[in-house]
Amino acid sequence: MTIETTLKETMTIEGALGAALVDYDSGMSLGTVGGGRELDLDVAAATNTEVVRAKVRALEALKIDDKIEDILISLSRQYHIIRLINAADGSRLFLYLALDRERSNLALARHTLRRIESELSV
Repeated sequence: MTIETTLKETMTIEGALGAALVDYDSGMSLGTVGGGRELDLDVAAATNTEVVRAKVRALEALKIDDKIEDILISLSRQYHIIRLINAADGSRLFLYLALDRERSNLALARHTLRRIESELSV
C-alpha cells in the first residue's frame, strides 16, 4: 500500500479527524490527510516526534528490551494514536491518527491501524 493509500485508508476509521505518516528521525511528515484549523497536522507531526523520541529514550534508560507498538494520548474530546512502524528500508516512521472520542471505537481503531501498518510499503 502506498503512503497516499495508507492515509486514505486510515481516514476510513470511524471518527477519524486527521492522519499523518511521519519520519521520526527527521520529524518530517511524509504525507497528511484531514486536519484543518483545529488540527494542524504538520505541527502534530513535529511535536509528536518529540513524544516518540522521549518514549524511546525512556525505554533505553529503563533497560526495557521491548518494542513500542503504539502510544495513546487521551484528551477529553479526542484520542491521538501514534503507531510506530519499522519500514523495510530501515526508516523509523510513525502513523499518527487523531480521532473524535465520541464517534470512535478505540479498540477497533488500534486493530485497523495494525492491519494498515502490515500492508504499508514505503
